[in-house]
Amino acid sequence: MTRHFLRTQLFCLLILSGLLPSSSFAQADTTLWVVRPVDVIAPASLAIAGLLTQGKISRHLQENVVSRYPHFHSNIDDYLPYAPGVISLGLAASGVKGKHSLGDQVILALLSNVIAQGVTQSLKRVIRYPRPNGEDYHSFPSGHSTTAFTNATILHEEYGQRSVLYSIGGYGTATAVGTLRVFNNKHWLADVLMGAGVGIGATKVLYISYPWLQKTVRKMKH
Repeated sequence: MTRHFLRTQLFCLLILSGLLPSSSFAQADTTLWVVRPVDVIAPASLAIAGLLTQGKISRHLQENVVSRYPHFHSNIDDYLPYAPGVISLGLAASGVKGKHSLGDQVILALLSNVIAQGVTQSLKRVIRYPRPNGEDYHSFPSGHSTTAFTNATILHEEYGQRSVLYSIGGYGTATAVGTLRVFNNKHWLADVLMGAGVGIGATKVLYISYPWLQKTVRKMKH
């Protein structure tokens, strides 16, 4: 486990250094790149917590969960990760104004999920950390948690300014997904925390860079 832990820390730090937005890069064009401290704090804190809780803390928690709920099983966590994104697109389609148009929201949703899962699946295959149930070696990070927090962040970015209830609902749903992954004995706590960090971080990066992407595409058309 020690070898897995050290390899996990090193690889995750390298990934996060490229994933999280850098203030010096953002200053290249302040009209296009706007990075707020809150955009970095949340995903970085979750990712660091994932690294710190991997190993003894996660194993201790998992032992308690399994001993108290040995027969727990639910498959709702296979469907809930997509709910916040579906709600966001549904609101846009019904005419509720968000930060972006329906077309842009579709693009942002697709790219956010592809990028976030690309990072998560790469980490899984390089780190090869065993699941608590021994099913395979693709435990860290949690792909379900990545998807859930990616879509929760989309809902928050688009409609959180209209009402905090959208943000609470989205992140509450994502938290429920992470909790169910642990209770189903599919993931360790560390997997869920890192998945959440990757999901939020990837989506934040895309939303921050989207004005630049739009400007670049317009230039290419002319």
